[in-house]
Amino acid sequence: MDDISLNYLCVLLFFLFVISAFFSSCETSMMTLNRYRLRHLVKEGKKTAILADRLLSKPAQLLGLILFGNTLVNAAAASVTTVISLKLFGDSGFVITTMVLAMLILIFTEVLPKTIAALYPEKIAFPASYLLIVLDWVLYPFIWFINSVANGIMNLFGLNTEANESMPLSREELRTIVLEAGNMIPMRHQRMLISILDLENITVDEIMVPRGDIAGIDINDSSDEIINQISNCQHTRLPVYRDTIDNIIGILHVRLFPRILADKDEFESEDLSAYTKEPYFVPLGTPLHIQLRNFQRQKIRMGLVVDEYGGIQGIVTLEDILEEIVGEFTTDIQTFNQDIHLQPDGTVMIDGTAMIRDINKQMHWDLPTGGPKTLNGLILETLETIPDPGTSMRIGRFTVEIMQIADNAVKTVRIIEQTETSEFEDNG
Repeated sequence: MDDISLNYLCVLLFFLFVISAFFSSCETSMMTLNRYRLRHLVKEGKKTAILADRLLSKPAQLLGLILFGNTLVNAAAASVTTVISLKLFGDSGFVITTMVLAMLILIFTEVLPKTIAALYPEKIAFPASYLLIVLDWVLYPFIWFINSVANGIMNLFGLNTEANESMPLSREELRTIVLEAGNMIPMRHQRMLISILDLENITVDEIMVPRGDIAGIDINDSSDEIINQISNCQHTRLPVYRDTIDNIIGILHVRLFPRILADKDEFESEDLSAYTKEPYFVPLGTPLHIQLRNFQRQKIRMGLVVDEYGGIQGIVTLEDILEEIVGEFTTDIQTFNQDIHLQPDGTVMIDGTAMIRDINKQMHWDLPTGGPKTLNGLILETLETIPDPGTSMRIGRFTVEIMQIADNAVKTVRIIEQTETSEFEDNG
């Protein structure tokens, strides 16, 4: 009879270990569920996800339920082990049995189930939700009493027991989630998402076509010159001005030009004024995410960037902003490479008007972008003077040699990427 009862006790101890392992795995799996994936599955109507989300909506009550069950089971397992120890070894084996029990509980009811639950949270949490919902209903009075006592103690220390809403993700946290998505999000899509997050940190003056590169129509030019200019133009919209770009008349859509020629027996440059649209001005320093929204509201695609004095500094287009998100999509390769020329000796010849962000993007460099936007501006700010041709300097890990100066500006430079970074030096 004693052997039979001992066998029953061993079987009972085994089942208590299983139940304890169940509660331990539920605790870890529930708390490590991906909340954003869980919400997605809830929206799709997955029943087990809905049950898990209902349980997690009251985390204190869920933890109280799991810990209450786990504590009862472990206490019962300790009692059964004590009885087994007394039957097998008497009083002399109690200490050894206690140590063995502690090791077994630690390994088989804590470490092992929690490790598995952390690796496969959904496979454990979702099926377990059925049983946890039932237990939550059955044991609700006990759980309510335990949580009330715990909350009362927390209130004594001034801790807020009602603040259970999840904090919204910051931009940097969302960036980390996107970068750690791995194969779940294709690399190209990751870059696009990161670019969208970065729009707030980029201003229109960093991507605009600078004033010196603006292609426009001077209405004082001869009719033949204007016709030739429009016929060979690669742009769909051109600013029309008188004498200087600051004296802007309007924006001409090039596709209207054939109609202008058809409407007039003899084309006169002044005829363009009637076909131009009112120019749209963008303040210098406007963040791209705001300007993208402004373009959408105004239903326009191009704006003239102006400084605080009203002087035109460049042109920004909707396509420029979209390229910041999806990357270059122009079919004209030369449009992207016209300012940067790789040399056979490994050096790079770059036009001084090239935008630093474009250089970094194409060459995968890290020239500083916190100050001037063009390479010419960066060089002049670093030297604090207009250099002579042949002047060499260091900017970070790059050796910059001035090749050509024109109109008090750096026209062409040669850049050599160095493996070691040294302080600025001027060899002029």
